[in-house]
Amino acid sequence: MAHINRKYIDKHWAVFVVRGLLAGIFGFFLLFGGMINIDLMIAVISVFLLLMGIIDAVSALYNSTKKRGWVNSIIDAVIDVLAAITLLFFTRGDLVFSLVMISIYTIVSGLIDIFHGFLSTVDPTDRFIRVLAGICGCVMGAVILNAGSFEIMTFIRFFGAYMLIVGVTSLIYGAHNRNQEIEDKVARKESRKGTGKKSTSKKRK
Repeated sequence: MAHINRKYIDKHWAVFVVRGLLAGIFGFFLLFGGMINIDLMIAVISVFLLLMGIIDAVSALYNSTKKRGWVNSIIDAVIDVLAAITLLFFTRGDLVFSLVMISIYTIVSGLIDIFHGFLSTVDPTDRFIRVLAGICGCVMGAVILNAGSFEIMTFIRFFGAYMLIVGVTSLIYGAHNRNQEIEDKVARKESRKGTGKKSTSKKRK
């Protein structure tokens, strides 16, 4: 079995699985749910972002007690909650401002994923996943911000497509880190067995 560097394993795999499921379901709903009430759709997006922020905040709080990395989760939580509050209380009735806010959120989230990928992630597979999601966010956000000739529902579907991408990449990221954690436990167990056998053989000699 190949040696696994424990520094490569992100202990937040469960958070990414939960985020991935939530984002994937939400993205699928935006793309294929058939909702045509834009005001209601903006409210649903706000609630979704608030839930994502709560998940990241709980993750940061838990990992801070375990002395694990929690700064990234705090950054994600702040961005999600700020976007949700802005959409809920400061963009009511102004669809243009709402769409601009959604596009800015998408671009900022993409940039943060790229930042995490290059500076906070060591494993090459994890880095590729985070950077890929970040690039998709920047592209989708730029399209939402600049394509003024599209219908409003088209903007929402672009955001839904981005959320679907976030969901899939987050699930892959979480599953990959979970597999690494399992392999690491097996490797350490085998290492302890090997050490025990060596010490026993030395005593016999």
